Amino acid sequence: MSDHKRFIELGRSVINIEKQAIEKLQHSINGDFARACELLINCQGRVVVTGMGKSGHIANKIAATLASTGSPAFFVHPGEASHGDLGMITRGDVVLALSNSGETGEITGILPVLKRKDVPLISMTGNKNSTLAQLSDVNLDTSVEKEACPLNLAPTASTTTALVMGDALAVALLDARGFSPDDFALSHPGGSLGRKLLLKVEDIMHQGDSVPRVTEQVLLKDALLEITQKRLGMTAIIDDSDCLKGIFTDGDLRRSIEKKVDFSATPIHQVMTINCQTVTPDMLAAEAVQIMEKKAINSLIVVDKDNCVVGALNMHDLLKAGVV
Repeated sequence: MSDHKRFIELGRSVINIEKQAIEKLQHSINGDFARACELLINCQGRVVVTGMGKSGHIANKIAATLASTGSPAFFVHPGEASHGDLGMITRGDVVLALSNSGETGEITGILPVLKRKDVPLISMTGNKNSTLAQLSDVNLDTSVEKEACPLNLAPTASTTTALVMGDALAVALLDARGFSPDDFALSHPGGSLGRKLLLKVEDIMHQGDSVPRVTEQVLLKDALLEITQKRLGMTAIIDDSDCLKGIFTDGDLRRSIEKKVDFSATPIHQVMTINCQTVTPDMLAAEAVQIMEKKAINSLIVVDKDNCVVGALNMHDLLKAGVV
């Protein structure tokens, strides 16, 4: 068999083995799983996740997922735990320990201290008769029939099932806590999702002199100069109290050209669009995007509760802010 075909065969074999392992995991979503969720939801401290080697990498990811979905959690390396880091675990915490064999020395070695501190212990193991499983308050069975490695040695299917079980716990807790998109955004302010969920119109809109605006009696030619100078592709038309009367956009300009309007003699109010779409400063920027897409427009005037112009923004501003 050529290397090309062998690569494809092995890749598909790995996926099939790990898929079967995940399907088998369905049987582990049972009363033990529910009890583990109850321990975690009632945790008064933090969820401390631990694991050695490849299980440690999975444990680290599970801790990060829990923390970002409303369950305060962090990872403790079991090797470092026996050299001082056990002080990071206090009464009120819950420990979630991962070990496929259930006999990992670095983990079993700290169990007596956890028992002395009266810290509840949840474990994920591939052997329900192991030391770790037997000494746990709740054991979650993440056993697999075989690893995806052809040698049946490298942790592959076993780490996948542990990761999936961790996701199942995190999502169950997320739902139980009533965790909302806004809560998620508060944990991810630096990401694009956080920007979409938290950023408001007032955070990105143009303000003050950068907002294009002209009064109703200004001639069309002068309004075009304002549009050119402010470079937002439109201008707001206001009355003497700065209240919005209409908008003049690139689309209005094209229509004026088609009608052969005299730019030097026509007041802007005769060619502006009245009853234009507006947004408020406290509106989410993501909502502004939805309005633009629904109305097929590229710019919006921002008004206050009295309909006075306080800002402006266009699709480029939203793109630059990472909202789109």
